[in-house]
Amino acid sequence: MEDLAHASGATVRTIRGYQDRGLLPAPERRGRANVYGPAHLSRLRQIADLLDRGYTLVSIKELLDAWETGRGLGGVLGLVAEVHGPWTDERAGRITRAQLASAFGGVADDRAIGEAIELGVLERLPGNDDEFGVPSPQELAVAAELYAAGVPLSAIAGQLRELRGQVEQIASRFLEFTTEHVFARYLGHNSPTDADADDAASMVRRLRPLAQQAVEVELARAMRMFATQHLEEHLAADAADGSVAAARDEATVSLPYSTIDAVERLVGPGGVGAFIAAASEREVNKRTLDALVPPAHGK
Repeated sequence: MEDLAHASGATVRTIRGYQDRGLLPAPERRGRANVYGPAHLSRLRQIADLLDRGYTLVSIKELLDAWETGRGLGGVLGLVAEVHGPWTDERAGRITRAQLASAFGGVADDRAIGEAIELGVLERLPGNDDEFGVPSPQELAVAAELYAAGVPLSAIAGQLRELRGQVEQIASRFLEFTTEHVFARYLGHNSPTDADADDAASMVRRLRPLAQQAVEVELARAMRMFATQHLEEHLAADAADGSVAAARDEATVSLPYSTIDAVERLVGPGGVGAFIAAASEREVNKRTLDALVPPAHGK
């Protein structure tokens, strides 16, 4: 066991824990000695790889049990590697605290940096307090442009949280859709073979860009539709405000409450303005006509 620990980089305690959980096969018994072979070392490396990919020990146990019925793990590990691989061509970068300050107002806001780390926009680098990892330089660049346009950092963070939740729903729905109509044929039975897993991994590579392309097209369509609608509403509101302002500039008339009350009883509350306007126009027209007709002789 000590030799296996040295070769694998795991501790003796960890190896014993894996054995207790059934993750590691029992060693071969030779006389009074327990002997571990290449298969044990390979299994330890497989477990370490799956742990690095975010799997728990419970899920690793289930995975190994399901794929240990006389077949190797090559196919399933290939599928795991494909799913956990990068889903974008964008490469991660780095940024210094001074560069962050320059991009966001000239001062490094520790609170905003902490929030960005919490959201995964920035990552701490071990032993380096003056530089940060940037998983998505494009996302950070969008935040910088929004800030330069006048959007507060707190609003940007809130919008990202909301957007992330909505996008995760889209991703979940797309995964359900493709699983139902595509991947079920490869992995939907009790004993998928390595060839099934290989075919599924190949399908992941084919379908990986489709979700992003579909979202980009639909987002562009929706943005154009809502931006046009938003602009038209604002222009209409501005025009209406201008008409009201012009009317108010022309005249302001105060009417006795008794008059308004009488009109309300006659036409209802919703028709007071229209009634008074019509009555005023009728009186103006009547006086105009009277002025055009000469008075009768002797009167």
